[in-house]
Amino acid sequence: MALPWMESLQVWGESTPKLDQNGEFPKRFAALFMACGINAKHWWAKGSGAEMELGKTLSPMEPHKQKMNFISGLFNKNATGVGIHPGQTGNILSGASLQKGAELRGGISVDQLLANRLGEQTSQPSLVLGCEQPITGYHETNFSMAYSSHISWQNATSPVPMEVYPSLAFDSLFENHGQRRNKSVLDRVKAEAASLSRRASFEDKTKLDEYLTSVREVEKRIERIRKDQDKATDRAKNKGESLVTMKRPDNGLPEDIREHMKLMCDIVALAFQTDKTRIASLLLCRDISGLFYPFLDVRKAHHSGSHDDLSDDWEKVSRFYCSQLAYLAGRLDSMPEGDGTVLDHSCLLFINNMWSGSRHDSTKLPMLTVGGLGGTLDTGRVLDYSDKDDGDRKLCSFYLSLMNRMGIEETEFGDAQTQLAGL
Repeated sequence: MALPWMESLQVWGESTPKLDQNGEFPKRFAALFMACGINAKHWWAKGSGAEMELGKTLSPMEPHKQKMNFISGLFNKNATGVGIHPGQTGNILSGASLQKGAELRGGISVDQLLANRLGEQTSQPSLVLGCEQPITGYHETNFSMAYSSHISWQNATSPVPMEVYPSLAFDSLFENHGQRRNKSVLDRVKAEAASLSRRASFEDKTKLDEYLTSVREVEKRIERIRKDQDKATDRAKNKGESLVTMKRPDNGLPEDIREHMKLMCDIVALAFQTDKTRIASLLLCRDISGLFYPFLDVRKAHHSGSHDDLSDDWEKVSRFYCSQLAYLAGRLDSMPEGDGTVLDHSCLLFINNMWSGSRHDSTKLPMLTVGGLGGTLDTGRVLDYSDKDDGDRKLCSFYLSLMNRMGIEETEFGDAQTQLAGL
C-alpha cells in the first residue's frame, strides 16, 4: 500500500515525501463524464469566490465553489455537424475528427496523453473507470457505438479498456491477484502498519488510522460485490465466452447506481491519495444511456428523459450527476497534503457531450473544474467564452492549457494550437 503524505515521514528516513522531480506535490487530473445534456434553466453561476451564486443544478457544489470554475461557451468543432450521439462523444477528450463505418479512427484523449508522459512516475499510468457497460453495433448516423461507450482513447483506433467492476478496479490498485483477492489488503500490511504507527507523530498516527479505515470501508463494500463477480466469471466460463462479451450479469455489478458511482469515486480518491496514479477518467454514464433513477422519482430512462431536458425530472438527473463531482471533490479536499489538500493539487473536470438533449446541441458544452492544480489554476471564477470567435473557444485549447500546467509543454492538441485565453 502506498501512503498519504505525512509531516513526520522523515522520522522513518524519507526527507521529501511524495514530491515530483521539481520538488512539488504531484498534480493530478480526472475527468468525469455525463451524457445527453443538462437542464439549461438551472445550469448557471454568477459572481466569484465566496459570493458566487449557483443555479439549482449546481447546488451540490456549494461547499466547493471557491475551488471551482464554472466554464461556458467552449465547444468541440469536430463534434458539431456530424450527426447526433456517437459523433458528439468519442472525441470529447481528444477533439479529433471521428471516422464513420467499420473502422474506428479518432485521436488520443487528453488523459492518455498525460498518462503516457507522466505515468512512469506512478505504479499505474491511469485509471479508466465506468459505471455502465459499453455497447456494440452502429448508430443510425453510421458511427460505431464504441464512440458512445468510451471517452478514453490510447490512440486513434483503440479505446482504453474500461473497468466497470469496482472490485476489479480496487484489486488493480492494491495488486490483489490469485489467492490474495480474498485477503484484506489491510491484513497483508498489518505488521508494517503497526510498526509505522508507533514511530509516527500523533497527528500522522491519526491520519494513518483515518486512511486505513477509509480503505477498509471500501473493502467491505466491495466484498459484498466480489462474490457476484465470481458467479459472473463462472457463468462466462461455462458458456465459453469472455466476461466482457456477456450480457450484463444479474448481480455482477452494484444494483444501485448510487452505490456504484460512489465506489468508483472512492477508488479514484484512494488512487490519488496514495499516488498509485495521477490520471483518471470516470464515465458515469455512457451516451444513449439506459440507466434509470427511481430514487429520484424519475420514471424515464436517461436517454429518453434527456429529450425533455427543461423538465423538473431532467433537472433532478442533472443535479444527481453534479453531486458525484461534489462527492469526489469533498473526498479529496478532506485529505491533507502539505499546507493544502489533495484537491488543491488536482484538477477535476466535469464535462457533458452536449448542452441540450432535446436538440442534441453541442455548439457549447457544460463544464466545471474543481481544484487549483498546485496553484497553477485560479479558482472561484465564472468564465464565459460564448461571445468569443470559434477559434478562441476551443475545448482543445483548454486541454492544451491543462497539459502545460501539468508540466507537459505541447504546442498543439486536437484542433488547437494555442492555449485558452483567460484560464
